[in-house]
Amino acid sequence: MITSVARVSLKLVTAFVAVLVAFSAASVFVEAQIQPTNSLPNPYQTIENWAKLPEGRMWGSTAGVAIGPNGNIWVAERCGANTCAGSNLAPILEFDPSGKLLTSFGAGMFVFPHGITVDREGNVWVTDADGKDGKGHQVFKFSPAGKVLLTLGKAGIAGTTEDTFNKPSAVAIAANGDIFVADGHGGDSNARLVKFSKDGKFIMTWGKKGSAPGEFNGPHALAFDSKGRLFVADRSNNRIQIFDQNGKLLDQWQQFSRPSGIFIDRNDVIYVADSESGSVAKDHAAWKRGIRVGSAKDGSLAAFIPDPNADPNFTGTSAAEGVAADAKGVIYGAEVGPKDLKKYVKR
Repeated sequence: MITSVARVSLKLVTAFVAVLVAFSAASVFVEAQIQPTNSLPNPYQTIENWAKLPEGRMWGSTAGVAIGPNGNIWVAERCGANTCAGSNLAPILEFDPSGKLLTSFGAGMFVFPHGITVDREGNVWVTDADGKDGKGHQVFKFSPAGKVLLTLGKAGIAGTTEDTFNKPSAVAIAANGDIFVADGHGGDSNARLVKFSKDGKFIMTWGKKGSAPGEFNGPHALAFDSKGRLFVADRSNNRIQIFDQNGKLLDQWQQFSRPSGIFIDRNDVIYVADSESGSVAKDHAAWKRGIRVGSAKDGSLAAFIPDPNADPNFTGTSAAEGVAADAKGVIYGAEVGPKDLKKYVKR
């Protein structure tokens, strides 16, 4: 017979074991301090002024770049400035690899075009990461010709509900068509991921503002690897967090520095852009801005393209913020501060 004292003791032991297991699980993701990965080889040369804008048009802040199934380059550009509010310019641009402008659309629709991705059917997804004058805080799905196929979020309304966003930074499409949105751009915006079905029905959300495992401080970019794992650029926490598609945290990496942009190619080569270390992020000054190239399989690093702007007193964003690479390994860097779209090719 189990006495009442024994029952109490058993409950205490069970509770202690539960706490210990929870602590052990969390401790797997405790961040260790690692040395900056600044001394990798750079086998790339920089190509500037390769993309040809219409006569009289200048590049604005360019936060997002993506590659279509046909190898063309898609860009989200802020209408010759750092906002599209009040502009009649089209911010969504398609170039062929030679730099010829093929398509442009989205005029009058955006406040702050930010994240861009192209799905397997060639549809173009773009986030609007701010709100003004009844626009913004939305995610759009376009056909390659610019027809709006799906809209998520409510125009100009910032919120935390299933059908609203607050400064959505990025969108990624899973192999089955499910939609994942990184909802938040730091500051007082949201700090969560939101999952929808391919037809835009809400499925789930996870994450909150913070620095603990599974929490976010500016979820800035998204990418899937070949296994369907979701990589999140948790920028202001200086880490990448890796999840399954149901929100389970699998790993977190710091070796790719302060991630603004992430791209993973079909061979699981990962490209990570750092546009803020030492400038916007003075507390991360030991790390250099630039693009780090490595493996999404094991997190190993192979190359580093440093920011040409090495001024230690610089205070803005520099180098690439958005990043993508084509099937030939040519890298494209979308720059917010310098207002440019650079190309990097193997020497």
